[in-house]
Amino acid sequence: MPQGNRSGAEADAALRRTAERHLRLRLRELESELGRLATLDDIPDAEFDLWARQGFDWIYALGAWSTGEAGRAISRTRPEWRHAFEGLLPDLQERDICGSGFAITAYVVPPAIGGDAALLRMRRRLHARGLRLMLDFVPNHTALDHPWVAERPELFLRGSETLLGREPENYRRVSTARGTMVLAHGRDLYFPAWPDTLQLDHGNFATQEAMRGELLTAAALCDGLRCDMAMLVLSEIFERSWGRAAAPFWPGAICAVRERNPGFVFRAEVYWGLEAVMLQQGFDYSYDKTLYDRLLAGDAHGVHDHLRADATWQSHLVRFLENHDMPRVAEIMSWDAHQAAAVVTFASPGLRFFHQGQLEGRRKAVPIHLDRRPAEASDPVIAAFYGQLLAVLRRPALRDGTWRLLEPAPAWEGNPTHDGFIAGLWTGPSGERLLVAVNLQSHQGQCRITLPLPDLAGRPVEVADLLGPARYRHTGDELVGHGLYLDLAAYGYHLFAIEVAP
Repeated sequence: MPQGNRSGAEADAALRRTAERHLRLRLRELESELGRLATLDDIPDAEFDLWARQGFDWIYALGAWSTGEAGRAISRTRPEWRHAFEGLLPDLQERDICGSGFAITAYVVPPAIGGDAALLRMRRRLHARGLRLMLDFVPNHTALDHPWVAERPELFLRGSETLLGREPENYRRVSTARGTMVLAHGRDLYFPAWPDTLQLDHGNFATQEAMRGELLTAAALCDGLRCDMAMLVLSEIFERSWGRAAAPFWPGAICAVRERNPGFVFRAEVYWGLEAVMLQQGFDYSYDKTLYDRLLAGDAHGVHDHLRADATWQSHLVRFLENHDMPRVAEIMSWDAHQAAAVVTFASPGLRFFHQGQLEGRRKAVPIHLDRRPAEASDPVIAAFYGQLLAVLRRPALRDGTWRLLEPAPAWEGNPTHDGFIAGLWTGPSGERLLVAVNLQSHQGQCRITLPLPDLAGRPVEVADLLGPARYRHTGDELVGHGLYLDLAAYGYHLFAIEVAP
């Protein structure tokens, strides 16, 4: 088990579902409805009521912080970006390109959308419905026109004219109070630099102190923070990226926030298999890209092996099928595979994360540089599926119960198709038992699943699918002995409630 300080998650162990909401997209839509600029106060209470009815615990609001003209100019003039924007919005207008919400100039809500006061009012409206507010924090870089660039350029990673000439995509000449300097753009190890950002120098103690102050500022306005590309400021990653040593940032920064708010929650966007490292640094939750990748690849063995991990550790992972950086799952997976992947993802332990538009089956991903999205009709089949799944996820066993991975066995000798099944058992605090079973392969399969529930022996048992019409009666002796027999079509699934029959 990771050993970091995760008091936020442990204090609210049942807060298991997050909905991502793009503030700038929603406010632009409200502008069209209202005929004027919209602020956070204009988001109707009915939307908050809907999120509460759907069973969400967290609203992750993307795009709350101030951005600048320099970032917008980059977004509007990069030819390859603009080409992609025009492909999404054939009637693209300049004002549709608002710039990246991660090229931040200040952890202050822009006055145009109501300022900090409107955000705090929105937060109170969420709290009144049992919802918590999560915002972004970007530790790795700032916008090109952040005030520090002119006033405190020593906080950024310096380059040279030689590096600028050799790697013009990674460096930029900027004007500062100390004259013209060459500074690095923010980047990670495997992708081109982000040209609308400048890289912070975490090898400088003053930079880390300044960013700790920014973290405290952001945390004062919300209940949790999603920390963008959080692994980039790990000491070993920063040194690999820039050849410069850096002291650990996260443990001290997280503790500083928790001294003021012991229940504050930190969620790490993290890749490259560093989930456990981020939890050890003190994060409550880490993205689980591994499960996503294996589901996308149709790797049933890999999924099963991944879910073998300690269930308590898994409860600190963020489980998702899409987010604002990724393609839409309805676009890249067949509908059968999509449903199977959703049942595995969201009926496993962890923080269940749903992207805006996912529940309606949207297929067009909107870049974070835009505040307008194309018109798309809701897919009634996808919407009905997610409505049913969200209802089931509200059950106590799936919110705060215990989970155990099961091992499907061959239905008969010589039948290997059991290897493509994923099965797990949830036990609720009041004794509720739910069995998740998914045939995660592209062909029909059979298996037997032995239930580790000895109290069922000698009793009649009813097994009812909460996601479909299947309903069976069995003897407890069969279920705990020979096992429950399942014959499922490709990507078939059940989420059974197991109850002793009258």
